[in-house]
Amino acid sequence: MNWEWLFVTIAVLAALGVYLSWTAGRLDRRHARLEASRAVLDAELLRRSASVLDLATAGLLDPASSVALADAASRARTAAEGTERYQAESDLTAVLTAVLDDPEDLEPLRSDPAAEAALEDLAMACRRAAHARRFHNELVRGAIRLRRKALVRWLRLAGYAPMPETVELDDTVPHGLASE
Repeated sequence: MNWEWLFVTIAVLAALGVYLSWTAGRLDRRHARLEASRAVLDAELLRRSASVLDLATAGLLDPASSVALADAASRARTAAEGTERYQAESDLTAVLTAVLDDPEDLEPLRSDPAAEAALEDLAMACRRAAHARRFHNELVRGAIRLRRKALVRWLRLAGYAPMPETVELDDTVPHGLASE
């Protein structure tokens, strides 16, 4: 009878060990995906600001709009990481919306193949940046759910990794570009 309890105890401890190891591996993979998605998001935001700079310097828009777009894109590219960067990206979105929100204002540009290509590149860059941010935020929410489990907290399976945070910025695609 004592041997049966010993085998049951060993089996329970082995199952618990396997579960904890699997959970720690899952958490580690989630953190690696978070780092990768953050890098993709940063690349997409840089691509968006590069497309804005290309449009602003192409001489296709009026000078005031070109200067406003170029200034906002430059600030977004050179802003420090964190809240300052996301504020600069939101400001870039606000300028894009102010300049390119009305599809009727863009109709004269659409007849020029170079302008049409620049607008199409910018629209794609805006959509990709918005998608990358949503994807990253979904991964963050999943990691937070996993890290809130009692065993993960009690046994510190996340180690000393900082709690992931969602990226909050305005990445709305202007209506003038969204119609493509």
